[in-house]
Amino acid sequence: MSALVQSPQAAPAPLTRAEDWRNGGFGLYIHWPFCASKCPYCDFNSHVSAEIETDAWRNAYISELRRVAALTPGRVLNSVFFGGGTPSLMDPELVAAILEEVRACWPQGNDIEITLEANPTSVEAGRFRGFRDAGVNRVSMGIQALNDSDLRALGRLHSVEEARHAFDIARNTFERISFDLIYARQDQTLAAWQAELREAISMAADHLSLYQLTIEQGTAFGDRYARGRLKGLPDDDRAADMYFATQELTDAAGLPGYETSNHAAPGEESRHNMIYWSYGDYAGIGPGAHGRLTLDGQRYGTEAIRAPAAWLNAVTEKDSGDVVKTTLSGEDQAWEYLMMGLRVTRGIDLTRFSTLSNHDLTPKINELTSYGLVEKQSGILRVTKAGQPVLNGILRELLP
Repeated sequence: MSALVQSPQAAPAPLTRAEDWRNGGFGLYIHWPFCASKCPYCDFNSHVSAEIETDAWRNAYISELRRVAALTPGRVLNSVFFGGGTPSLMDPELVAAILEEVRACWPQGNDIEITLEANPTSVEAGRFRGFRDAGVNRVSMGIQALNDSDLRALGRLHSVEEARHAFDIARNTFERISFDLIYARQDQTLAAWQAELREAISMAADHLSLYQLTIEQGTAFGDRYARGRLKGLPDDDRAADMYFATQELTDAAGLPGYETSNHAAPGEESRHNMIYWSYGDYAGIGPGAHGRLTLDGQRYGTEAIRAPAAWLNAVTEKDSGDVVKTTLSGEDQAWEYLMMGLRVTRGIDLTRFSTLSNHDLTPKINELTSYGLVEKQSGILRVTKAGQPVLNGILRELLP
């Protein structure tokens, strides 16, 4: 009797353009627009308010969740992210009410990630236990600097001592924790940044977001810079040295960079942000929140009303806080996938790109490969270590 020989299992067929979002998954972003103060470098949609009507905001968030759930029935939710603003200023009861509604609206993945951004000044052990009990399992802390004088220059309200205390509370309360630092600050030396980063690594976070200070128009720093009053910013060479030192120190500590500004221990990458960078679908709820949603086979870009009072009024009176719903063509989607996907070290799937677009990248890829800036292997296009510092230039070459 001859042995039974099984045929090799065929690889799954690529997803169609209408199903492309499934390559990245489905997430939910909830924007809380309020802060205790406005930082001079911040261009996020954040506002200082003396009084917040919690009941009205709870009702508005729940209304928007139900509206979006009706458009996306049965989808498995992979992540929830409370951003802002300063979501740690929210009442834990409000977070609990929102997450209770989320659970009623969508089935959830077994390992769903629920992140809440926090500032050290709003961290209290009791409040954090309330967030944990509501379902939050990951906290992202905006520490920004481990130097008191630089914290003051950045407009932060906390001290280094308060940041360390808040971090200890978070580490003892949540399964996963990340924190942010800004480098290439005014008058910062390479040696000072290296010492600060080593200190941050010693705090034993499993994820670090390390951002180079950028001066944005419309911010207090942007206004000062335009008037020539923002002194001590590093030149390009010093900023580049700080970038390379960042990669070296985090690699050595087992926190390699997996995205342009994000470093993590293996398996501790931000699952929510990976939905963005993998070009999945995500619903954006709250003032100024953006989203990408595939509905009836067509992907749309959504954007909510920015002004908190106007958003709240629109949800209450018109049953929707969205102000923009843009139809995205296959070409639009391909270029967004390219711009987001090349930020991460794993790169983009060129078969997926060709499903979205008929544009041939081969000539440009070959040219960039000859300079050692990108590499292509088994249908995956990645930016090399040499190319990562000049990612924006690479994207300019690839984009039409």
